[in-house]
Amino acid sequence: MKCIFGPVNSRRLGRSLGIDLFPSKICNLNCIYCEVGKTAVPVGQRGTYADPAGIAAEIDAVCADSRRMAEVDVLTVTAKGEPTLERGLGGILRHIKQKTTKPVAVLTNGTTLTDPEVQRDLMAADLVIPSLDAAREDSFRRVDRPIDGLALDAVIAGLTSFSHAYPGKLWLEILLVRGVNDRPEDIEALIEALRPMRIDRIQLNTVVRPPAEQFALPVSSERLTTVARALHQALALPVDLPFVAEAEGTAPLQVQTDEPLPTPAADGTSPEALVQEIVEMVQRRPCTAADIDRTFHLGGPDKVEQLLEPLILSGILQWQDHGDKRFYQHAR
Repeated sequence: MKCIFGPVNSRRLGRSLGIDLFPSKICNLNCIYCEVGKTAVPVGQRGTYADPAGIAAEIDAVCADSRRMAEVDVLTVTAKGEPTLERGLGGILRHIKQKTTKPVAVLTNGTTLTDPEVQRDLMAADLVIPSLDAAREDSFRRVDRPIDGLALDAVIAGLTSFSHAYPGKLWLEILLVRGVNDRPEDIEALIEALRPMRIDRIQLNTVVRPPAEQFALPVSSERLTTVARALHQALALPVDLPFVAEAEGTAPLQVQTDEPLPTPAADGTSPEALVQEIVEMVQRRPCTAADIDRTFHLGGPDKVEQLLEPLILSGILQWQDHGDKRFYQHAR
């Protein structure tokens, strides 16, 4: 499977060209809400899990395609799991920066920022989006289920240290799960943990896609909005509410509410190639028909559903209802 996908329309980043480092999930957490599924064997050490040479070749090819790059707002380095576990991450980031002037973002769970090498590697990125779902040890262990030996106080200290050393933009993501890490004492602990950090904005989210565990339920839009107000008032930071904006069209404290225009499928793309791109897209994360249509501009969700029906019948894809939405994913 190719490591580069998109561009995909992202409410927080615009048209994002994704770079997925790992062919299968490699992570030091086993989050109950993870859309990629459960972590079979947690990995706690950095290593060579990706194919840096193959990734560099793909980057070269995409960056040489001026038409495709004209549709890209940002290149986003991610992974099925935790991308900073890849020892070659710094080299990959620097290679991207040599090939394009487009900004480069990295999504990370933030737990490896205790490692000075990881911090040095991330200095090459323009935007880093780490996560901190809990600031109380029991909540951290219930929602993120870390590998043995990973202590929350060290994670918070690493994130704080990085926030003061990093010269780029730093957006922090918090994901709340109903009844797990959304209690008043959890929010108070998060506020106190975030006070010393230099953060540019907060992304507050909840369970939107089918999670690893069925008991991982979303909090309500009203609760998210209340928490967002508390974070904003205590920390004087902008707080984005992607879930509330999607559900209701707009939200208090939601800064980025304008959705980018859909990216048309490239002229001359064969039906077989288009289907393969869609299969690879849902392998990375479950998607609705509307998600797929926004990326490939196929004429509406109904057209997407018609296109996917043979893949469902043949067992390549499957669907799962989550809330009031139907998500398509690779048959596991």
